[in-house]
Amino acid sequence: MFTKMLVPLDGSKTAEKVLPCTRALARRLEIPVELLGVIDVSEFTTQLSSKKARSLDRLMAEREHNSRVYLEETARGFLGLNVKCTVERGNPEEAIIQHGTRDPNTLIAMATHGRSGVRRWLLGSIAEKVLRGGKNPLLLVRAKEPVKVDSEAAINSIIVPLDGSGLAESVLPVVIEWAKVLHLKVIPFRAYELPAAAYYGRETYLPDYEGMKNQFRTRAGEYLEAKAKALAAEGLDTVASVLVEGEGADEIIAYTRKTPDALLAMCSHGRSGVRRWMLGSVTEKVVRHSSNPVLVVRGGG
Repeated sequence: MFTKMLVPLDGSKTAEKVLPCTRALARRLEIPVELLGVIDVSEFTTQLSSKKARSLDRLMAEREHNSRVYLEETARGFLGLNVKCTVERGNPEEAIIQHGTRDPNTLIAMATHGRSGVRRWLLGSIAEKVLRGGKNPLLLVRAKEPVKVDSEAAINSIIVPLDGSGLAESVLPVVIEWAKVLHLKVIPFRAYELPAAAYYGRETYLPDYEGMKNQFRTRAGEYLEAKAKALAAEGLDTVASVLVEGEGADEIIAYTRKTPDALLAMCSHGRSGVRRWMLGSVTEKVVRHSSNPVLVVRGGG
């Protein structure tokens, strides 16, 4: 399904946190890897004195050379795999997004800071900008998690959060393919809760909250059981569904923290603009806080 993995690296330990997961998937999926270094010209020039700015071309050439040497050293850690190294000048997130648009089946693999609060909303990170602005599938690894960057990650299961929508289910073809090739246990996951409107009754009417919860639980369980059976019918080795009560993103994050060596597979609606900045999405919240790698497949609209 994916033709290659694009791995942007800037020489930092943060960016390198994605390498163990990248190695494991590239090897087991047998797809080529392109390591990408982007020299940010605008950032570079703002740090130069007027005297040094006269020799900008030479300094940029040195920076490009150093980046290529670094990428080629990193590529040696992908023993036996097809790895290409590319260095170019430009704005990092724009360069990454443009590389992805050349082939929609390119999987972009990056580490994200997982920052929160006002500073994150104002600045974001390159990975989060690619998440919001790009159209390619993404593999995102939270950089705060301790990993040995020269190792190969263990992946034993894949968690698939489903909410009953066709949008969430659009990740299933990738899940089925990866589960077969990687021999992963598939965990369809559903969190349910009463809508907020259910708690606003009239003075003359007190809703039966327990009865309503039972109805929601039954419907969610029936849906999840049907999806689990459909996945098993695809020939997957192991399918084990999980149903919990609570808010979607919070319950997904809590469950993944109890499930080591698992990959999350989710769909993003790809919304952009002010509404996205104000509300965010379940996928972005999970990416920001989950300790597990997250595969994000683009949905419609």
